[in-house]
This record gives sequence, C-alpha cells and structure tokens, in this order.
Amino acid sequence: MNPEFKKLLRQVVGTENVLDAPEDLVCYGFDATRISAMPQAVVFPFSTSQVAEIVKLACRHQVPLVARGAGSGLSGGAVPEKGGLVLSFARMNRILEIDTKNLTVLVEPGVVTADLHAAVEAKGLFYPPDPASMEFCTIGGNIAENAGGMRAVKYGVTGDYVLGLEAVLPDGRIIRSGSRCVKDVVGYDLTPLLVGCEGTLAVITRALLRLLPLPEAKKTMTATFADLNQAADTVAGIIASRILPTTLEFLDKHSIRAVEKYLGLGLPMDAGAFLLIEVDGQMGGIDATMEKAAAVCRKNKALEVAVASEAGEQERLWKARRSVSAALRQISPFKINEDIVVPRARIPAMVRRIEEIAGRHQLQIVCFGHAGDGNIHVNIMADRQELESARVECAVADLFQATVELGGRISGEHGIGISKRPYIVANLDATTLELMRSLKRLLDPCNILNPGKIFPGQDEIPDNAGPGVVWP
Repeated sequence: MNPEFKKLLRQVVGTENVLDAPEDLVCYGFDATRISAMPQAVVFPFSTSQVAEIVKLACRHQVPLVARGAGSGLSGGAVPEKGGLVLSFARMNRILEIDTKNLTVLVEPGVVTADLHAAVEAKGLFYPPDPASMEFCTIGGNIAENAGGMRAVKYGVTGDYVLGLEAVLPDGRIIRSGSRCVKDVVGYDLTPLLVGCEGTLAVITRALLRLLPLPEAKKTMTATFADLNQAADTVAGIIASRILPTTLEFLDKHSIRAVEKYLGLGLPMDAGAFLLIEVDGQMGGIDATMEKAAAVCRKNKALEVAVASEAGEQERLWKARRSVSAALRQISPFKINEDIVVPRARIPAMVRRIEEIAGRHQLQIVCFGHAGDGNIHVNIMADRQELESARVECAVADLFQATVELGGRISGEHGIGISKRPYIVANLDATTLELMRSLKRLLDPCNILNPGKIFPGQDEIPDNAGPGVVWP
C-alpha cells in the first residue's frame, strides 16, 4: 500500500480515522476462528458518501478491501487474507428510524444486534433474528452472512427481514434495492443477492429491516434425556406433531457439563442431552402448545420436563445456551466449529453419523445448536497440533460427506469464508459454482472486495471433499 493511497484516505475521513501502526492493525486481522492476517491500514467512515470515496480509491489503486463489523464471524469472512484495507463500520452505528406505522427500521451496518432488539422492543415491536453473539455482533455482519439464531425455527433468518439495502459497488457507485412496500416486483430483486454474499459483491451502508409486533407472552421449557438419540428423536417428533416452537435448542452431555462448570447454573450434570424449548404468542394460546410439546418429550422417555415459572428463570436458561461456545473454550481454546444443517426429520440420523465419526477417528466431538431447524454446531475438540492433523481433516471431510448424503448443507449460518472454502464443492455442482464466480467477476472485475473468500482454488480442494450433490 503506497503512501499516496494512505494520504488520500486521510483526506476523505480525517487523519484520526485511519490506522496503520502495527499495534493497531493486529486488532483487525482476525475473527472468531483461529485464522489471522494483517491488514495494511484500517479506515473508519462516518457516511455512505465516505464509503463510496474509499471504495473508489481502493478500486483505482487495486487495494483489497474487507468490510468489518465486530469480527465475530466463525468462518474467516472478516479476515484480510490478502492484506490491504479493512473498512470498519464501528462509527456507522446509528438506528436512523423506527417506523411504527409500516413496521420497519432503518439502520447503519455497525448497529449491534442486541441494541436493535432493545430499541424496537421499547416501542412494542420485534426483530426476530437472534444470533448467539447478538450482544456484540452487528447488523452488517448478520446480513453479510445471512445469520440465523435461536428463533429461526419459527421466524426464519436475517434475510427474511431485509426489505431493502443501500450498498456501494466495487467501483464506488451507490445502489439502493427494495422498498417499504409489502409488495414490490419492480425489476430484479437485488436485495437477496447481497444478503449472504459475505462482502464479496458490495459494501452495505444502510439496511431497511422488517419488524413484527412483539409477542404478548412466552414460556420456556426444558427436557433432559439419558442420551442424545432420545433428544434427537424428540425434536423430530415435535416437528412431526406440527408444533412450531419459537426455539428448539439442544445440548449434548459434554456441552451440559462444560456450561455447568463454567457458570454453575444448576444444570443436570448426569444428563445425556438437554432440550430448551420456547413458545411465544397470544397469552391464552401458548399453554396448550407447551403441553403438547411436553407430551412428545415424555413419549421419548424424557428424564425430566420442567417449565420455567418466571422471567429470571427463563433468562438463566438462555444464558446457559448462549454460553456454550465460551464454556467449551475453557476446556480447550483450540477447536473446530462446524455448523452443518440437515432437513429437520434427518436430525436423528445425523446425530448417529456424528457419533460414528467421533468413534472412528477417536476424537471428542461436542454437539449443540438449533435442533428445530436442523442446524447442528459440531465442535471437534483437540490441541493445536492435533487440529492440523490429517486425522482431523478426514473427520471434517467425513462430517461434510455425511451431511450431504442426508440432504444437508455444510453451513447453516456461519458462511463459507476461508475455513469452508475447500469444501464448497460438496454442495455445489461445477455449473452452479461457475455461475457464482461469473457474478463475482461481473460486479467486481478487479477482485478488490473481500478477495479469496468463498471460492477455492483447484489446489485447495481435498480429494475427499466429495462431488457437488443437490437435493438428494
């Protein structure tokens, strides 16, 4: 990065909003994975017009540019693998408008997700997407990864709530897609193209999000089981019974013990699996739904079924679920976290395949996640040296193969980024993958936006990555 480029950056945003000292840069070279790479500078814009000028400069000088929210991603998506410039949205963090008449909210990308929840709920409204990292992750990152969360089983994922976007193209032009209208079929719908693109096609600068009325009431129930297979069968049974809970989460025995040691919340240390079930809606209608779910739990030999009696107890249970990742890092700071997803009815089969893989490769594999939508967080626990071994690589390949054979996808909400890049061919056939590459080349011919993400080089694809399989 030449001095002239940095000088021009400072003219756009001010000297104090450009960092290039090594001790500053190191803070922007990693995300929540073990992957890291140093940028050459970090810039903090305040407005869309500044972002556009920054992108124009990057395009003109052929400088790689990576947009960054909180750096909480789990696939390496915010890591500046090619160096260059990190564009931080830490100072574009305003909630611009809450429209109570049209049930929308207009935000900048640096808004923390939990802050958005609090702001709209204060007005009796509801923004459903709730990633586990919502206390610090940002809306821009959520959109870039199409993040899910605990409530996805009933309410869907981030993309289901994005009505429109303002974004800067790789050449610095500004586009606006979508509208506040309930119906809108004017031309191509560009919004879904940018949601989940991991910052490779455009830089999002504003988002128009859909809101719902805040549910009147909610109830939370827990069920414990002797083993994980019983819990998995219960999940399938709840869905088959046409019960649609707000959330349906599970922890395996290793997760339960880790969280209890970490927080001391009184979780059942002798249980083989733990389900956390929540129902929301009208005050008078949730009791029957909760009892119906409880009956399915008992039918599948639940050891104990209990309903949280007050808000404090509900919060204690959700604290346990949201703390699993942190608790596991107390056991070992080195782990691989995969977020595979399968059709919900195939969760029991997937759980059994994971147990087989753990036994075959003699690895400790810890599972937890969003059972209600088939999204399982599979954590391979090992030391640093072992995580880079052929044995772990084979286990990951076997995991993805099993996932695809059961009609699943190698990522449900974390994205592809760097970490899953070699395995994308397990889900996408060659024609589909080339079409995606063509879109990237069309919109970003100089390959400056988040280069190196999603698409693997031929030398990266493992022999056992598996062929692309669609809708088996």
